[in-house]
Amino acid sequence: METTPSMSYSETQDVRAIPPQPVEGNLDVSLMRTKLPRTPETAFWLMIQSSSKALSYDNYRKYMELIFCGKNGKDDIIDETPAFRVNLKGLVQKRLLPFTDTDSYRVIKAATEAFVMVNCGVYRITDEQGNDILQRREAGPTLKEIEKVYKEEYLQEGILPYLAVILQKLPDLSIKNTSFEAAIQTFTKNGEVNQTLDDCYGILQEKLAHPCLLELIWSYWHEEGMLVQSMNAITRRFQNMRSSSTQDPLANLEMDALRPLNNVFWGYIQDEQHRLTVNRRNYEYDHHYGLRLEGKAVQNFRPADSRSKFLEAFHHLLRLCTVFYKQDDDTTVKADAFPVLNALKEVHLILSQGAHNQFGDMPSVSRVEMLMQQWLLARPEFRELLPTRTMVAYPEPWMDRVDAMKKLQGWSDTSVLHFHNLGMFGEQILLSIRLGNWSKHDEPVNAHIWARIFRPQIQGYIHAYRAATGIDLSANPAVNEPVDSTLPSVLLQKRLASQQRAI
Repeated sequence: METTPSMSYSETQDVRAIPPQPVEGNLDVSLMRTKLPRTPETAFWLMIQSSSKALSYDNYRKYMELIFCGKNGKDDIIDETPAFRVNLKGLVQKRLLPFTDTDSYRVIKAATEAFVMVNCGVYRITDEQGNDILQRREAGPTLKEIEKVYKEEYLQEGILPYLAVILQKLPDLSIKNTSFEAAIQTFTKNGEVNQTLDDCYGILQEKLAHPCLLELIWSYWHEEGMLVQSMNAITRRFQNMRSSSTQDPLANLEMDALRPLNNVFWGYIQDEQHRLTVNRRNYEYDHHYGLRLEGKAVQNFRPADSRSKFLEAFHHLLRLCTVFYKQDDDTTVKADAFPVLNALKEVHLILSQGAHNQFGDMPSVSRVEMLMQQWLLARPEFRELLPTRTMVAYPEPWMDRVDAMKKLQGWSDTSVLHFHNLGMFGEQILLSIRLGNWSKHDEPVNAHIWARIFRPQIQGYIHAYRAATGIDLSANPAVNEPVDSTLPSVLLQKRLASQQRAI
């Protein structure tokens, strides 16, 4: 029987323990979001946010104080003072009113129009502002890198890609470098026409290169917040007109003639025939977004063309963004942005269908008028005219005046702050959708970056919409369930009726 030979080793081995080596540094293990590639559209989205900030009431107030009160600060707006003053000087000479003693109001109106003209299409971002936004949105590249790509790759011969697509549909039209107003000024003293004039029929280069970054939805939400109605109530009382209620809540409203507000209101009221009517704005709200006002002033409403599908498509997009954010916050999942991209295409198509007729002029004229209303309500004299709540920290001084008027008149008790946020956030979101070339995108990368860049605006809009209407657009975000597409004006009327029944 064979046996397995045994093996042995006679020498002893000295096995010593290896001393531990200390490891220094950050040993945390964590999951991070996926890095997104740089895209040229990012710079344009930052410019939209920059333009919105330039048109804010705080910036407008600084301009007005600089022009009328001589207050000078260390703000970025000082850089644009020369252009502002040139526009103001020309507008003051043109905007004449056929009434005596209305010069103060006329200058305020011209200054506000000049402010909107200078800031409505600002393609300039400070490094501090842009890098701050990029860092918070985790966009990756620096601002200067994005701006370089924007100028060299995104713009097509100085034209936004979306507008370049529209221009391709009109190959028979020439590009005009001067408007009719500019053409009149090219006549020489001898009456001869300057030979540099271009064709009388064509497309304005200025509209292609620098579209005004304004959306009428800003005016809609401020009107729903009772800004215009508050001014109307005050101006009627100024003219000694009694309100329709049994007890006039403004019976004791008196503006003394020793301070400038009295005379400014005189000019404001005399210029009423030159301002937009509520019916005029209501028809355009419906043409742009399918939104409309409710009330006695807008009865017999018969629009010719309405964006009836906009509200459903827009709210569907917001719901999909809510789903996307939950996926994007989960670092173990790669969020799917395809549904967001498809929803962006749908909303872009609907918005582009309403960009006709009064599209270019109505938003700017309405913005000028409502900025003036905010500035007048923010005047210090109103501390004595309207009882306001001092301890409420409103971000803008005109807001407590509007809320005080709503309290006096028995209107909605929802703060105007929420309506202001709806207008501000809604404008930025819709501008990025309207002027983006979404119909050309088939990959979800741009939709992914867009959702991250505009996340504060989207979630801010959803919250403000719930606070104003009671509808939470992010509740139970099941994609297959229909979103609430009830008109906001109807929801606000229901909340007001419920409030009055409770009282």
